[in-house]
Amino acid sequence: MSPFNVLNPAVTAAYHAVSGIAAALAPVVGDTGAALAIVLFTFAIRLLMHPLARAQSRAVAEAQRARAALAPEVKKLRRRFRDDPVHLNRATLELYRERGISSTAGILPGLLQLPVLLVMYRLFASRTVGGRPNGLLGRSVAGVPLGSHLHDAFAGGHVLLGHLAVFALLLALAAAVARWSSTQAAAAADRAAALGEPAPLGALARWLPYGSMLTAAFVPLATGLYLATTTLWSVAERAFLARGQA
Repeated sequence: MSPFNVLNPAVTAAYHAVSGIAAALAPVVGDTGAALAIVLFTFAIRLLMHPLARAQSRAVAEAQRARAALAPEVKKLRRRFRDDPVHLNRATLELYRERGISSTAGILPGLLQLPVLLVMYRLFASRTVGGRPNGLLGRSVAGVPLGSHLHDAFAGGHVLLGHLAVFALLLALAAAVARWSSTQAAAAADRAAALGEPAPLGALARWLPYGSMLTAAFVPLATGLYLATTTLWSVAERAFLARGQA
């Protein structure tokens, strides 16, 4: 039995919630209500999780300020152990420990968000929910089923232009969000450099956001729509929290 089966009741509950929203929207927007329901439900869940994101951001910001105050001492350690990176790392961690600065600040709130995000992903990626077909994937947006993939636009030896256009719009949105996220990563790296700290993952952090865009090209339309929506929320949320801490 998969350990993820423990999430099945939550996935089923989320499925009924999204289906209910889609049914309520159907008289106004028709079958497109399912796609809109995915967006609205994702925003609602992320809004409920915002206090965790705020706590995580606050913890990270406090740790950064504390490390900035120790920058002169860290520079001394770097000069002392410039030829011994192992001892430099050990001495730096010991300094942080003595001053009560955690190297894992903000991790717990982030971990608490993971089960919710996993439930959401499974809801929009699974063909079945509660032992029954996932009805959301049978709905469509602009005539394109939410359970279809980008490569389906080229099935049967001819190109489905409408299908291709819907995925093109989704990928364009994902690319714009990835660009925004990459800009945030670059700014964070610059701030770390100004404090004399190593930038996490270096240049790789600036390219990682584009992974969501690539993922959207290979998963069902419903999953891609969810990924674009939740990523957009994450990037906007980081910008909002950063302004509050400036």
